[in-house]
Amino acid sequence: MTLDSSDTDVFDLAPIAMWIEDFSGVKEQFDRWRECGIEDIRAYLKEDVSRVAACSQQIRILRVNRKTLDLFEAQSLDHLVANLSSVFRDEMLESHVNELAALWQGQTEFSGSAVNYTLSGRRLDIQLRGAVLPGHEQTLDRLLLTTEDVTAREEARRREQENRRYAEGIFEHSPVSLWVEDFSRIKSLLEDVRNRGIVDFRVFTDVHPEFVRQCMSEIRVIDVNHATLDLFSAPDRHILLQRLGEIFRDDMEKHFREQLIELWNGNFFHQREVINYALDGSERFVLLQFSILPGHEGDWSLVQVALTDITARKKAEAYLEYLGKHDVLTKLHNRAFYMDELNRLERKSLRPVSAIIIDLNGLKDANDQRGHDAGDALLRRLGEVLNGAVSAPNHAARIGGDEFAVLMPGADRQNALAMVETIGELLKINNQFYSNAPLSIALGFATSEPGETIEAMVRRADLAMYEQKRAHYADRKALEPHGEEPLQTTDPSLSAI
Repeated sequence: MTLDSSDTDVFDLAPIAMWIEDFSGVKEQFDRWRECGIEDIRAYLKEDVSRVAACSQQIRILRVNRKTLDLFEAQSLDHLVANLSSVFRDEMLESHVNELAALWQGQTEFSGSAVNYTLSGRRLDIQLRGAVLPGHEQTLDRLLLTTEDVTAREEARRREQENRRYAEGIFEHSPVSLWVEDFSRIKSLLEDVRNRGIVDFRVFTDVHPEFVRQCMSEIRVIDVNHATLDLFSAPDRHILLQRLGEIFRDDMEKHFREQLIELWNGNFFHQREVINYALDGSERFVLLQFSILPGHEGDWSLVQVALTDITARKKAEAYLEYLGKHDVLTKLHNRAFYMDELNRLERKSLRPVSAIIIDLNGLKDANDQRGHDAGDALLRRLGEVLNGAVSAPNHAARIGGDEFAVLMPGADRQNALAMVETIGELLKINNQFYSNAPLSIALGFATSEPGETIEAMVRRADLAMYEQKRAHYADRKALEPHGEEPLQTTDPSLSAI
């Protein structure tokens, strides 16, 4: 088949690059390989790429149109042919295998994508199509090929893939736990409630807590990242999703209710601190940040939940709060807490209130004679005694170096006496374990009288303690001239009030 003058005009004026090529040499090469018993041409060519090159060298370019010369930046056909090694290289070998395999199998048409290069070295992504012209099927001496420039499309596709990989990488490797979820069913449930005329959604959820649980059950988790598995000690996504009930429990329903109220009010971004649980049962304090992703405001089908682990921060805050109210050595409350509690009790109308004031005897002697470690040991032991004896709503505090107090809101004299006895019993037990260094205390207690201030009541307890302390040291002084050891006050006197 030859091209007449009108065909030539169409060929030259076509808006797409067109080539007329002679593959008869390729056909002869195929015949020789078949005679050698080659059956799988694709595997044979991939086994040795020089065989692909051998076929390519058999192709003769007969004509190209103007669009081809412009696309490849060639001045003429001879210029293009002389530089084909610059045009067809690198990735072109793979696509050329596909073309040759199609012809080997007797196909008269083939297509595929390939990478070519202009003579200046600019990369071209092309869509290649080829067809054996009618009447030339036996010899393959006339093929029409088109090379459509799809570089812009492919670059856009590569950018989209790169952006997707970038986004997926950020999601998967984020140090923060990320969840992608579908809230579309929850949106429908909220719309149903609104259509029923409900205006105050908070009141509605107060009356119908089962609605909150229903909404929680309608959340569909689409994906989670690796940090989520680490945060909740989950071996894989499947197990994590199977055991969500162990992670989101207890107060989580209350927090989710607040999320629903935010969504009801049109707030598509909100955050709050919540407590979740790892699969090993340990607590996870997290900052939950919820956002409906852009473009999904209409159906809530794609939302992101970010969980930042603030467990360490919360523990640090709790410890700092503990330090602000406790004495580190004895584990009792400290003087700051004691003074706040006195002020609180003064303001409250709850009466009576009882107070026990305790002083540790012999602390200075222990520090001077055996060192401060020995003195600290005595303080810790008295702390153990008081921690064992006192529980809420009562409070024990170390209010000075060797001075302690027990405040008992709502306790009358009988309650105070019972507490004194308990302290005495625990003191005896403690001394049995430390017989070489028994604890000795002076103790006084008082119970508020009608119209008496808390300060005045504590002052009476303090005076009673000092009375007992003076008696202790008077006894000790009386015994010293006779060379006798003073008796340790292990059973506090109940007469000092």
